[in-house]
Amino acid sequence: MLFDIVNNALASTTARSGDWLVCRPGCHQCCVGVFPISQLDAESLRSALTALDCTDPATAMHIRNRAAASRVRLTRDFPGDPTTGTLFTHPDHESAFDDFANDEPCPVLDPVTGTCDLYAARPVQCRTFGPPIRNEEDALGVCELCFVGAPESEVLRCEMDQSWRPLEESLIAEAEQRTGRSGPTLIAFALS
Repeated sequence: MLFDIVNNALASTTARSGDWLVCRPGCHQCCVGVFPISQLDAESLRSALTALDCTDPATAMHIRNRAAASRVRLTRDFPGDPTTGTLFTHPDHESAFDDFANDEPCPVLDPVTGTCDLYAARPVQCRTFGPPIRNEEDALGVCELCFVGAPESEVLRCEMDQSWRPLEESLIAEAEQRTGRSGPTLIAFALS
């Protein structure tokens, strides 16, 4: 339900953005470097990976192997609890995250095609990266490859509607209660 709403908001901003939005299959700069995901996103990814076991076990195995290898690389300096995969368990972890694993490829990224092996279950942040979107500080951000040379008025005109955020927060709380896991994590920790 949430993903459908987010996808509709993305379709609207994509239509308004036209050629300013350069995101295409194979463009995967945003798939390198870690970012926090919610337990709702983690649950969705795990479910999709389990389903992939039945339809494409070889790809599912590749994802699991990449996730396990990524988790090993990330564990030493993990800004949180590396046992549970929960980020930001101490006050200094958020500032440490700024410089953490910026070159780490997403374990769901197919290194040959440059596409997402679990695209239909990709996290909300993946669905919303690229077009103009407001962050928690109310600043409008956009992928550095998109809207190059666009006037500010054009970027503002294409801003993505985020009226779905309260629903997302509610669904995250439900997922945390359902799974018994709370707080943000990383894709590698969610899948390994």
